[in-house]
Amino acid sequence: MNNEVKNINQQQNFPSQGTGVFVVLGAGESGVGAALLWKQHGYNVFVSDAGKIADKYKKELQENGIEFEEGHHSEEKILSATEVMKSPGIPDKVELIKKIRAKNIPVISEIELAYRYKGDSKIVATTGTNGKSTTTSLIYHICKTAGLDCALVGNIGYSFAKQIAEAPKALYVAEISSFQLDDIKTFRPDIAILLNITEDHLDRYNYDIENYIKSKFRIIENQTAADYFIYNLDDELITAHLKSISFHSTPLPFSMKQEVTKGAYIKDNQMMIKAQEERVTMNIYDFVALKGKHNQYNTMAAGIAASVLDIRKEKIREAVQTFESLEHRMEFVATIRGVDFINDSKGTNLNSVWFALESMTKPTVLILGGVDKGNDYSMIEELVKEKVKAIVCLGLDNEKIINAFKDTVPITETTSMKDAVQAAYSLADKGDVVLLSPGCSSFDLFKNYMERGEQFKEQVKEL
Repeated sequence: MNNEVKNINQQQNFPSQGTGVFVVLGAGESGVGAALLWKQHGYNVFVSDAGKIADKYKKELQENGIEFEEGHHSEEKILSATEVMKSPGIPDKVELIKKIRAKNIPVISEIELAYRYKGDSKIVATTGTNGKSTTTSLIYHICKTAGLDCALVGNIGYSFAKQIAEAPKALYVAEISSFQLDDIKTFRPDIAILLNITEDHLDRYNYDIENYIKSKFRIIENQTAADYFIYNLDDELITAHLKSISFHSTPLPFSMKQEVTKGAYIKDNQMMIKAQEERVTMNIYDFVALKGKHNQYNTMAAGIAASVLDIRKEKIREAVQTFESLEHRMEFVATIRGVDFINDSKGTNLNSVWFALESMTKPTVLILGGVDKGNDYSMIEELVKEKVKAIVCLGLDNEKIINAFKDTVPITETTSMKDAVQAAYSLADKGDVVLLSPGCSSFDLFKNYMERGEQFKEQVKEL
């Protein structure tokens, strides 16, 4: 072990290499990234995946001489680990995880491991139930526009640990999920953003919203007075929880309902951002790809972060105006015979559907459904009455949707994307919108929301 690594380990109280085995559970993007970073720092790494490992990840492990297994877990070896990095998709209720914790083997997440080796680099970390990907991507776009040495990492697609191992940067712009926050120890972002909290993933939190809220708030638990906490002042769950805790970072709230001294707010269609000495003002009608109230919240959060990073207001404005919407998130697909098609396949909960419908300005045919996560459809009832002319169900079990809206709008049932798109198109008139915003997981008919969105776009092009 070289002196540099030795000094880092001593300073941060990391486990020393010794003869122990450092186990990675799950060989996806985050798992392989963690394995590469551990290996780079001289640790004896073993990767175990209960399923099949994708060829590209298997190749990376082989090329780097990392031992791995697939299709099963070698419990004896795993339960003798010095430390375990658990991929975020593995819940604590899995029997192997219970055994690991019973033996008091430390379990960490990939972002915790990445944090150990980020050096002097800064981290902007965004969490929340909705809007994480858009906000993180917008912050990254602003930083790139301003010429900063930065990388886009985390839950958005590229492993944080792999980025540090292969191409370290001065700034990491990270999307962070609650699952990743569940297993942090020392992870501390310089700028933490909490966009909103609504009921989601409650099956992972014993169906207790308080557990989910506490998980989201872990993003600030290690912050100091030198750090910043950007949060949604209009979110009742966030503001209620803030009354019950103490934190050390500088608060920078954003709001559409009230003016704030430091942070951001909207008044008379003008967005005001003030985190440092320079004040940024933007007209919300200049946001080309950031339509709707949800994106105004996202833009306020991103603008505050950019201001904290001392990015000039001209660069912030330029980046907001040139930002392009993300794939599968309110993505314009095509206009066919006067009917617009919008792909919001990433909208996997009803809060996302609410925001999507809220931004609609034309009569809408809504494609809804999939694997229900305990949805209460009454939360979108008023918007459905106001904006939706018909619902096309896309799923194997549509009973809850039908019962919720059978007296409100016409409903058509389908079990394939081809049928759903054709049904929606036949129900739409010139000047209408067909919106895929399912409000549910995709696993009954698709591998994931990305495949669902890709099939939507393919079928639209076939019309």
